[in-house]
Formats: sequence, C-alpha cells, structure tokens
Amino acid sequence: MGPISVKTPIDAPRERVYEFLCDLANRPSFTDHFVSEFRLHRLESSGVGAAARFRITEPGLWMETVIEAVSPPHRILERGRGGRLDRIPILTGWELIEPGSHGCEVTVSFSTEPAHFLDRLRERLGAELFYRRQWSIALSRLKGLIESGRPVARVVVAGGARLPV
Repeated sequence: MGPISVKTPIDAPRERVYEFLCDLANRPSFTDHFVSEFRLHRLESSGVGAAARFRITEPGLWMETVIEAVSPPHRILERGRGGRLDRIPILTGWELIEPGSHGCEVTVSFSTEPAHFLDRLRERLGAELFYRRQWSIALSRLKGLIESGRPVARVVVAGGARLPV
C-alpha cells in the first residue's frame, strides 16, 4: 500500500506536540479506536529505539513500531513489521510544521510494503481506505487531547523499576 498521508492543524506549540508524539506511551490515548493490546518493549518509551507492539483490531493483525530517527521538533520516523509472521515492512512518519505564529500542522504518513501474494491481496480489499479513515480519526482525537491540555493515561511497562516522572 502506497503511503497515505493525513494532516490536521493543532492549536498548540510544535514542541509540545512533538514531545507528546515522540513518547510511544501516549499513543493509545488517541489510537485506541483501532489499536488494542498496546505493549511497550522497554522502560524508556520516547526517543530513538523506543518500540511498541500492538494489534490492529479490525483486520486482527499484529504490528510493531520502532522510532528509528528523530529531528526535534520537526520529524519522527518509525519503522516496523506486521502481519502474519511479521513479514510486512511498515513505515510511519510524523512531520510537524509551523504554518504561522500560532499552532502547528501535523502530518502522518503510513505505508506498508507487502511482498507475499496473500498480503498484497488482503491490502487490496480496502486496507488503504481503512487506514486513511483510522489515521484521520486518530489525528482528530490527538488535536482534542493536545488542545484540551488534560493529562492522558500513559501505558507503562509492568514489573519495571519505578522511574520519576
């Protein structure tokens, strides 16, 4: 599936939005409508190397994402794998720009590169529309969370030593 891109303006400083997005522990707060069973791979949930595994509820696929590169406060690049036997490469990119003096514009780009025939067939059956709709809803929810300023429930790693927040 070629890259799909969804964007939304958010009335908040770009740095605040970037910090929120760069911390994978915050992701379920705005993606839990299509993501379930979200698990962090390590105690440090932000920055390069932070990783998480989760289930896309509708098709029932498992996916993993790892923050591969960051360019504060402009870009976050994530790579991962998903699908049966983790054979589908996945790329997610976040870009934050300041179009004016107030707020920022967030763009998420999501793509998959299935090599196996069955995975390509499954994607032709509406995957692009599904992901475009879900990421649109997620960005709308992200906008509401950031602009409200309310604290969000973060995912934690069970059994880890308590870290000061």
